[in-house]
Amino acid sequence: MYLNCTTEYHKNDLCTLGWELTVCNSLYDEQSPCRRALMEPVSFGEALYSHLKKLIPLQEITNIVEVGGGYGNLMVDFLRLKPDLHVTMIDISPEMHRRQKEVAGGSNVQFVLADFFDISSTALSSFELAIFNEIMGDFPTACDVETKAIVDNLSDENELIARIKDDFRKYNFPIPQSEFFNYNIGAIRAVEKLCEAGMPFAYIGEHSCESRLQKIGDNFCKLQFDGYSTPIRLLGHTEYTIKFSHLVRVAHQYGYKVHRGCFEDFLNVKWSDEVRFIMNANTIKEEHEIIRQFVEDLFTYEYLVLIKQS
Repeated sequence: MYLNCTTEYHKNDLCTLGWELTVCNSLYDEQSPCRRALMEPVSFGEALYSHLKKLIPLQEITNIVEVGGGYGNLMVDFLRLKPDLHVTMIDISPEMHRRQKEVAGGSNVQFVLADFFDISSTALSSFELAIFNEIMGDFPTACDVETKAIVDNLSDENELIARIKDDFRKYNFPIPQSEFFNYNIGAIRAVEKLCEAGMPFAYIGEHSCESRLQKIGDNFCKLQFDGYSTPIRLLGHTEYTIKFSHLVRVAHQYGYKVHRGCFEDFLNVKWSDEVRFIMNANTIKEEHEIIRQFVEDLFTYEYLVLIKQS
């Protein structure tokens, strides 16, 4: 067992997201081929903003925090759509921190170079909405955890195992059926931190390990994930898919209402002849590969909206 942590990579080595095509970044360019695959060819931030308005009183919210905002593209859209927003952007990466200042700088935007887990609950309690878009997979993950170690009644010298056992008992997580599993301990701690701070609303979006089998296009079917967090190996670091059912149980334990869905809920695919052909063919044209990956991501990325109950 070991703890996968991307902190040092993001602090010291990250210089570009160019090789890491997030769903958000893939839509920001108005000429992006990915926009052709959508019913409404808009940016990610615009689509998300419109969707959140249906779920929470977004027009009444004025104080937002975004954690791990990448290039700042999402928040630029939010500020354009709601200019009276007061925004705080927290990022651990000096390079992303610099780029966010260039892109989203303004009198009503504050930039904090820090680890989210070092932010106090008092500071978080001042915000009305927290945004975590495509970032929780970067949080620490306990890898190759032995299942029998979390079900025995022996005392543990290993602090990490002890914490995982406590989580399984506290939140009544189902015991994995595999001999070993990966556990999104950082994502769990992040949701706890939000709930303990009394955050009124939160949005979390990330690559899920629990997407369901469904037909995409005429013949193309996405394979069903097995429900276990898996590695995504990227340049210089490894991220992990998120077990969203765990995050839901944590939020429910703290009395939060949870809305759960996939990105296609607010980025509806336009099943044109072109998109159908791309999804059903094995073409190796670069543009086709980009669109194919993008459409698949819309069904394999999930989101949660947490709503504090009074």
